[in-house]
Amino acid sequence: MMNSTDNSVYDAIRTLAYEKAGMAMGEGKQALVQARIGKRLRALSLESPKEYLAYLKADTSGEELVQLLDALSTNHTAFFREPRHFDIMTEIVKDWKTAGMHSMKLWCAAASTGEEPYTHSIVLQEALGATFDLKILSTDISTRVLTACKTGVYSGERVGAIPSALRQKWFVKRGEDAWEVSEGLRRPMSFARLNLAEAPYPMKGPFDIIFCRNVMIYFDAAGRQKFVDQADRLLKPGGYLFVGTSESLSGIRTQFKGIHPSVYKKESA
Repeated sequence: MMNSTDNSVYDAIRTLAYEKAGMAMGEGKQALVQARIGKRLRALSLESPKEYLAYLKADTSGEELVQLLDALSTNHTAFFREPRHFDIMTEIVKDWKTAGMHSMKLWCAAASTGEEPYTHSIVLQEALGATFDLKILSTDISTRVLTACKTGVYSGERVGAIPSALRQKWFVKRGEDAWEVSEGLRRPMSFARLNLAEAPYPMKGPFDIIFCRNVMIYFDAAGRQKFVDQADRLLKPGGYLFVGTSESLSGIRTQFKGIHPSVYKKESA
């Protein structure tokens, strides 16, 4: 059980997480935060949450704040997670190609350790072919997971969800239990750190498709509205926004039209 001092530390960290990253954590998250702060205490050889908070405030580089946000975020991901989304995206882009489109840009707003954006690369290159001009921007607030994205090496267990033929085509076996993404899979990719709580976002649109799955669950209503406004600004008319299957745009002011649970289209101007 947290004592009064720990409670005050929790409140201070909750405020920091909200102000810096838009992460809204209620009273029910105290045990989770305590456990994840514990990992930082051990990493820094600190003895108490109060000591950790003092360390955090004294770190003018901001690096420990990044480490804290990493620790508080749940980076659960997998190749071909929520596969219906990739089926829908394939149908959309094949129609675009048939209509004469020859280039497209996708933004993966929560790249985590890379499984999702590399799935985008597989699916889109398979659907569109090698001559199509494809660009995929992958962002995340976590520098740690972006390093994993750029490295692009996964265990056999992680790549197990990928159909064997695609795994052999798009990955290179490294040692007994490591698979590295191929140069062809990397080719469309770029990576950048981005805090979705800090608008306006610095990248240039328009994007044809935006994926932001299982991120808005961390935001309150104001944070969700901020993200959707930015997605609307950066997405082309007729483009698509994909959110997590447990998320929706219900209660948000938006011109996006739902075409499938968790899939929205920006109406043409």
